[in-house]
Amino acid sequence: MQDTVEGYVDHIIFRNEDNGYTVMNLMVNGSELTCVGIFEYIGDGELLELHGTYVDHSTYGQQFKVETYETKIPEDSIAIERYLGSGAIKGVGAALAARIVRRFGDDTLRIVDEEPERLSEVKGISEKKAREIAEQIAEKSEMRSAMIFLQQYGISIALGVKIYGKYGSRIYTVLKENPYQLADDIQGIGFRIADEIAGRIGIHTDSDYRIKSGLFYVLTLAAAEGHVYLPQEVLLSRTAELLGVEPAYMEKHIMDLAMDRKVVIKEVPADNPDEELKKIIYASQYYYLELDTARKLTELNIQNEESEENIRKRLEFIEKKNKLELEELQRQAVVEAVKNGLLVITGGPGTGKTTTINAIIQFFELEGMDIFLAAPTGRAAKRMTETTGYEASTIHRLLELSGMMEESAKAAHFERNEENPLEADVIIIDEMSMVDISLMHALLSAIQVGTRLILVGDVNQLPSVGPGSVLKDIIDSQRFCVVKLNKIFRQATESDIVVNAHKINAGEEVCTDNKSKDFFFLKRYDADVIIASIVYLVQKKLPPYVDAKPLEIQVLTPMRKGLLGVERLNEVLQKYLNPPDKKKREREHNGGLFREGDKVMQIRNNYQLEWEIRGKYGIPVEKGIGVFNGDMGIVEEINTFAETMTIVYEECRYVEYSFKQLEELELAYAVTIHKSQGSEYPAVILPLLGGPRMLMSRNLLYTAVTRARKCVTVVGSEATFNEMIHNKQEKGRYTSLRERIEELNG
Repeated sequence: MQDTVEGYVDHIIFRNEDNGYTVMNLMVNGSELTCVGIFEYIGDGELLELHGTYVDHSTYGQQFKVETYETKIPEDSIAIERYLGSGAIKGVGAALAARIVRRFGDDTLRIVDEEPERLSEVKGISEKKAREIAEQIAEKSEMRSAMIFLQQYGISIALGVKIYGKYGSRIYTVLKENPYQLADDIQGIGFRIADEIAGRIGIHTDSDYRIKSGLFYVLTLAAAEGHVYLPQEVLLSRTAELLGVEPAYMEKHIMDLAMDRKVVIKEVPADNPDEELKKIIYASQYYYLELDTARKLTELNIQNEESEENIRKRLEFIEKKNKLELEELQRQAVVEAVKNGLLVITGGPGTGKTTTINAIIQFFELEGMDIFLAAPTGRAAKRMTETTGYEASTIHRLLELSGMMEESAKAAHFERNEENPLEADVIIIDEMSMVDISLMHALLSAIQVGTRLILVGDVNQLPSVGPGSVLKDIIDSQRFCVVKLNKIFRQATESDIVVNAHKINAGEEVCTDNKSKDFFFLKRYDADVIIASIVYLVQKKLPPYVDAKPLEIQVLTPMRKGLLGVERLNEVLQKYLNPPDKKKREREHNGGLFREGDKVMQIRNNYQLEWEIRGKYGIPVEKGIGVFNGDMGIVEEINTFAETMTIVYEECRYVEYSFKQLEELELAYAVTIHKSQGSEYPAVILPLLGGPRMLMSRNLLYTAVTRARKCVTVVGSEATFNEMIHNKQEKGRYTSLRERIEELNG
């Protein structure tokens, strides 16, 4: 049988903003009662009538489980005083509430609603404060109505609060006229959510707002695939598929977007010889990023008047002093680094890129210059520090990422920029193939003309996760000095990882007879047998062979889905490498499971997440912000009461995630080859059994093999392995930094 209780919200103990689940204390006739249930929107001091049942909780004792409820307007003076003095109205405490009610009695709320200026009759309330009190009470009432309105369209409370915070009482107009505006204005609402809301509201499928929003959304999706623009026919075809609207009907909407300055339309030579020009469409942001990046690169590319003879003499001194033996291309790289404001050094593994960087550092150090070293990821920066002996940082840290107190990730920014440039004479960036157009532009914005910029990378690796093909486009433009190191050094030829990587890159057959010390091939043709082999290798065979812990061995796979995809492999590897244990807390999320001790990866850039490095007794000794796509860590603690999960990343950076943020993490016993860019592991296991031809390409295999430091083990089909070596097909990217550079440099 259902019970009914009436009382005031004393305080809210816990509230899940996604679904409205709330635990609160209710004051009922002077006694506290713990109530649990789903509430759309409530605040301290509100008068509620609750319908439900009393239950006994094993830990928390008696609770009232709410099934339905009503918010009641306080009617008598005692109820009104209780509401006003609860803290629900900013600036009104218990004493002031008592004075207001003494003055107006049971008529208080009518006075607030109809004659708010009369509140100034109460001692301590100015006319301005009277208006503020009235506005707050009205807004709370409005917000409650708005939450109820939004929930009928399936909008969660957390999202509803965001929407109301942005539009206030305008939400009714915005939602009924153009719900797609939500995707533009509110972080966390994309086209799909806006389209869902629009469908529920009854917006027509061929609405102008829907088509414009759909076109822009497709450009956003293209950027996530690495494209900076899309040819108009591709954009129209993809949008037609998304919206179910004829392509011909959408062309005029592209012009509308251009008029709104949301897109840029360019005409370029057509691929078809029968056509003169074709249209390509950029989201404005990316067009101007490429244009400005090209300008900044060109400005840095100044020639320094240095005698090559003098440079070589000083270099000879450095070689003798440090017992270095550079080959001619390496010496040429040092010479060009001195003579050019911008230099690109590229080459595969074992071609001496690190030795060359070290020689360049020593040369400029003798000149008394300030040198900064950086790389796109923490792992790459750490490796750069180890191989050079000089402190390297991530590019984000070099540029001093800031914005932690802001509400929106869009507010995150770099402290180092054109107004506050980096104070360096030489900046060397490693692993340049990973740098996308946005990060490159941010870096260049912080570099003054006159500073030497040296970009180092392997152009044959996979391109960046983000949009652009920065390193490739810079090299292909042929407007800057590029030194390509191609000699494999003797010590490198002793490693079959290096030798085979170069063979793969050249499209040559690789020997798989297992006579190697660091490159093995286990021929297996059944997915379950392959997985069993992987478990054995990670648990037993490889850790002692490469002197590493099982969690340091990395499984890399081409795919997310399928029998040998990331999702299935992680499920199996978690079971064997971190099995269930009563001492280990767990958290289910989106059909998966996180457990204390799990190896996890951040799967998107989050410029707002705070981290801290802890010293003795867990005391923070350093703090910062930003956790990035590809960062790997271990689940240190799952706190089910506070609903948080603590991850320890490299460099002992502790990051606390709320359960709402767990969608940014996934298990990382196995990761895709794309996600491994810039990383290096003691040993890599590569399962191969087949997959889409476009995916199973040479540069994917090359990238996987070059991630290993001591050992590569391929487990699977020899035929698939050889097909990948011969498959030069790469998923092309629509980028145009090369063209922008060529335009500026004639």
